[in-house]
Amino acid sequence: MAFIEARNVRFCYDTEEAGPKEVLHGVSLQIEAGEFVALLGHNGCGKSTLAKLFNGMFLPAQGQVLVDGIDTQNEARQLDVRRRVGLVQQNPDNQLVAGIVEEDVAFGPENLGVPPQEIRRRVDQALQAVDMYAYRSHAPHKLSGGQKQRVAIAGIIAMETSCIVLDEPTAMLDPQGREEVMETIRRLNRDKGITIVLITHYMDEAVQADRVVVMDSGQILTDGAPRRVFSDVERLKRHGLDVPQATELVYRLKAAGVKLPEMPLSVEECLALFRGLL
Repeated sequence: MAFIEARNVRFCYDTEEAGPKEVLHGVSLQIEAGEFVALLGHNGCGKSTLAKLFNGMFLPAQGQVLVDGIDTQNEARQLDVRRRVGLVQQNPDNQLVAGIVEEDVAFGPENLGVPPQEIRRRVDQALQAVDMYAYRSHAPHKLSGGQKQRVAIAGIIAMETSCIVLDEPTAMLDPQGREEVMETIRRLNRDKGITIVLITHYMDEAVQADRVVVMDSGQILTDGAPRRVFSDVERLKRHGLDVPQATELVYRLKAAGVKLPEMPLSVEECLALFRGLL
């Protein structure tokens, strides 16, 4: 059984001008425990809506979302859903609620009624997991963007969720902050087996995932390993979607008549390809 399963999910927003507007049109998707999945697509394609459906913040208009076998529409078990799936949003300032880092990380477990000694253990472990333990007594507002986002992730870890859904967590960060957050995400997935769903506009982040799901106009356009998804450059471009820079370069060279044996996903793979040819 998949850890998260969307079954023919439809979702509508109410608009003042036109009434209900459907943004998801029968989406079906399975995410296995321990997977690292990147979710891509244009603004407005339904990615963030799907993220909120995964942790029960939104409920489907039609269809079902199951988390570890629990139907998110079961009101009696909504807290169980949020204990399993934590949501990290784009702006870390919107998730930081306390004046000291360790108090902020403790906020979630406190609201779950976790005993104080257990909270202390969870907070220390969560801050160590995101490499922010040395900053436990600092004021969050004095941290860099990448550090703030890592504290927000620690707050989810302290709730001991099995899955973290991250909605464009690096969109407001500089390159160093982006790399700090991505390294944290990779380590949590690799070392702790936490299921990761990463919504991103950065293709170099998406290629680090085990699997890439591309959405377009409220439906799933394609789903597969990064190399398979990004190798179909023509299809992605027809839908106005980007590919990694290294893939774009080789695609253009091939279009210009240069014969190249493969389609790289990263700068490192691209360099290795050209070194081999030269």
